[in-house]
Amino acid sequence: MTASPNDPRLPRSGPRREFRGEILQRGGEELLLDKAPDRFTTRLDPPTALADLRLRLDPLAVRVVAGGQLVEWQVAADQLEASLAAARQDPVVRFASHVYRLVDSPQTWVYLTDQLTVQFAPHTPAQTIDATLAPLGLAIDKPLVGIPNTFVVRATTAATENPIKIANRLMALDLVLAAEPNLAIEIADLYRPTDERFPQQWHLAHSGGANLVPGSHIFAEAAWDITRGARSVVVAVSDDGFDLNHPDLQGVGKLVAPLDLQDRDAVPLPTRPTENHGTAVAGLAIGEENAIGIIGVAPGCGFMPIRTTGFIDDNAIEQLFDEAVRRGAAVIVCSWSPATNYFPLTLRQTNALTRAATTGRNGKGCVIVFSAGNANRPLSGTINETQWPQNALSGSTRWLSGFAIHPDVISVSASTSLNTKAAYSNWGKHIAVAAPSNNAPPSMTLPQVGTVPTGPPLRQFQPGLGMVTSDRTQGAGYSSDDYTNTFGGTSSSCPVVAGVAGLMLSVNPNLTARQVREILQATADKIVDRNPDPQLGRQYGTYDANGHSQWFGFGKVNAAAAVREAQRRAFPGRQVNRVVQQQNQTAVAIPDNQSGGVESSVTVAATGIVTDIQVEVSLDHEFLGDISLTLVAPGGVTALIQGRNLGRQRELRATYTLQTTPVLARLIGLTAQGVWRLRAVDGAAGATGRLVSWGVRMGLGG
Repeated sequence: MTASPNDPRLPRSGPRREFRGEILQRGGEELLLDKAPDRFTTRLDPPTALADLRLRLDPLAVRVVAGGQLVEWQVAADQLEASLAAARQDPVVRFASHVYRLVDSPQTWVYLTDQLTVQFAPHTPAQTIDATLAPLGLAIDKPLVGIPNTFVVRATTAATENPIKIANRLMALDLVLAAEPNLAIEIADLYRPTDERFPQQWHLAHSGGANLVPGSHIFAEAAWDITRGARSVVVAVSDDGFDLNHPDLQGVGKLVAPLDLQDRDAVPLPTRPTENHGTAVAGLAIGEENAIGIIGVAPGCGFMPIRTTGFIDDNAIEQLFDEAVRRGAAVIVCSWSPATNYFPLTLRQTNALTRAATTGRNGKGCVIVFSAGNANRPLSGTINETQWPQNALSGSTRWLSGFAIHPDVISVSASTSLNTKAAYSNWGKHIAVAAPSNNAPPSMTLPQVGTVPTGPPLRQFQPGLGMVTSDRTQGAGYSSDDYTNTFGGTSSSCPVVAGVAGLMLSVNPNLTARQVREILQATADKIVDRNPDPQLGRQYGTYDANGHSQWFGFGKVNAAAAVREAQRRAFPGRQVNRVVQQQNQTAVAIPDNQSGGVESSVTVAATGIVTDIQVEVSLDHEFLGDISLTLVAPGGVTALIQGRNLGRQRELRATYTLQTTPVLARLIGLTAQGVWRLRAVDGAAGATGRLVSWGVRMGLGG
């Protein structure tokens, strides 16, 4: 028997919440919704019935959305309710609903599916759960793995209300902890093309030039001296399609378990002229080393291409991350975001990411990397919006990027070839690290207005070089040949970091996902941009007491330093049998502007193998930015422990450890006995100083 909305068995709103159909339960929040005035959706059974139903409903327009789950119908506004009622009565329609818009993001269509996620209080009996769901016309599809007493349920034809209203009714019950409808929202790719092409991949390594400053690259060459990546470490790239005929996406053993979630096969090729994004993203992360074209950050790693549906809903996110885990991905690249300014994750989406980050790689966790976004807005915060095209956003506007703020996600912002913030790059306390990309005005894709500049529009030229990467072959992509130099946005910085993670796991596959993040953050370069951003005038380019910048996270990723630290941690159980230390308290003057500098030595008499090392230095100088320090082992192996990056400081009292100075790892395994030297070099004229004292402390094994 079908229950009436007034059936006394149905739950009623108590004092906990006011029952309102316009409220969406999502991610622990209650979000306000508006109905779209001229469109609705249906789920058909069979899907092939679309042509006949179109004749019966006679819409203005129709399209398939949500990865094929739903059909969107556009009708005249005064015909909306009548057309929706007719659809609900049609025998081929299993579900029909209004299309909605978030009040906080009015330019984004929200498509309601017939699924909900319901979490019951612990120890709720099964019969109570059934008795709660059945009167509402809900049937359990499956339990939600990883969260007790939580189920994915479906609104059957017996349901008399849509899932939004049902979720609100359920949230009025004390035994229900969460009730969330499953919504589908379009994906926005996060690239930002420019006009000028540069033939070199400056982001990997460079020695200067126009629009380049020292250290704006990721020091890939030094990382490649250690590893170029292992095929056993698989980088999954989730995107819109991949030109697998491109020579830089091929190689012996390169391709691993390809998947097309849109066409439901194993051939994730582009099918539309606009599907160029994935090929470019993949090239930056894992482009093959083959003496032609471009090279990725991790050319030796395996490549798992996953073509997405183009929409985000609970099922799509679960399938994406569950399949990546099942097929053996170590790193998952997500250079996309929802096409909306406010997007909290649902319980199912949050759980899907957590599950991948904790159970993937046999319990060590998949490394999940997301683009921060290109709107020059906070990942979580409020902005008073003005001067958007078509007044798309106006007034006090909330911003939230649910994927980027997930605690198991590495969120990547963009820096430029000038070591400044990319004008478009999103920012906030959830940014983990930055990586190189192009520079361009901020913009955003909104379904109702397309890709538009964010307000107020930034019209002046933004200096910085573009990113060179693979493009669809035979002129089908961004350019007329097989490569593009116009790629950019946080869609470029994201795969750069993912490639570095692939290199790290290649030298130390035992690292957990959390350890990979910790190393990336600890070894990042603290680039500084003190200029206000040209659009909003904010200044977040310096670091707080915890070493974090809202623009750059913990700094710009340094591939060489990250790989060295990962390799250092790979030494199994470096046993320390004893500790020895030596100091030299004799102060020596440092010659001004002499390449040979001055050396001070200590002698270690103890025998044994170095398994740990620390160096303590006390040094005074009128301008410490002139000074570099190198530790020289008895056999001549050197480690540059301090570069010329101390600026105007005048006193140095520092301890260099394997954690803070990964280059010291090259001294692990050497014989301790002999003369150890510290070389101090003053590299510029005009300021003088002295090495006051220094010492070395070693853990010995063997």
